[in-house]
Amino acid sequence: MKTTHLLTVRQLSAVQINTLLKEAAALKRKPLSRRTLSGKVIGLLFHKPSVRTRVSFEVGIRQLGGESLYLGSGDLGGASREAPRDLARVLCRYLDGIVARTFAQTDVTTLAEWSPIPVINGLTDSDHPCQALSDLLTIRERFGKLRGIGLAYIGDGNNVCRSLMEGAALTGIGMRVATPAGHAPDPATVAWCRGAARKSGGTLLLTRDPREAAEGAQVLYTDVWTSMGQEKERVRRLKAFRGFQINGPLMRRAARGAVFMHCLPAHRGEEVSSELLDSPASIVYDQAENRLHLQKAVWVSLFRSKQ
Repeated sequence: MKTTHLLTVRQLSAVQINTLLKEAAALKRKPLSRRTLSGKVIGLLFHKPSVRTRVSFEVGIRQLGGESLYLGSGDLGGASREAPRDLARVLCRYLDGIVARTFAQTDVTTLAEWSPIPVINGLTDSDHPCQALSDLLTIRERFGKLRGIGLAYIGDGNNVCRSLMEGAALTGIGMRVATPAGHAPDPATVAWCRGAARKSGGTLLLTRDPREAAEGAQVLYTDVWTSMGQEKERVRRLKAFRGFQINGPLMRRAARGAVFMHCLPAHRGEEVSSELLDSPASIVYDQAENRLHLQKAVWVSLFRSKQ
């Protein structure tokens, strides 16, 4: 990547994505084949806690020969304590790279603007690039390609949905997104993705009917209906998303050999039936593992770019 940060999927080209996926696949085959981070310390700035993001980054950093330093919300405080630009200018004197998992995308953007060291977006309320790129790796691993694959996302048009839409649009995937009224992805992202899809040979369809989205799809994907920070909306959301669960009957509308994906953690019995999550069609744990390999590939690419 000719860049020093990874903040969104849309900042990448299809060629850059393909290069990352190839690197990730190579690192999966030989986990200790690169020592890109030898002698380097990476800071994990987590305003939002996470099991998978923290563990996959920490393990990946160690496998690449580096060390990690975790800073949680208690260490970081809020914006009233220290402006992101000031934090960036201090931390770059100590660290060699930053993973930021926070709320506002502008916080990650500001860190990157004021930081001469690589910054990776570990999740914000609007984007989750590492998850989406790992998902593309998982889909290509299962089907041998991305272009022409039918992907149905059913649920909330949240950060995971938006980043996945961007990745699908850039790589020629045919994506259908089914959301209840009032929960569709934002219009600006939809417009950008439709433009990118026209160039790549992909498609994007928005619908309020989960059955329409699932029909003939090779991949059915969902995420939790109530994300971190939305707990007060839980009762209202459960009502709004009734009928959007991915389960056996919905999977039977998909193509033969279709798979189920979820970024985890899952709320069994809500967005996905427990039976489907544990079924042979579920590849959610392969998907979770691939976070490790993809994120290592990002570090390799970012530091190669710096050199």
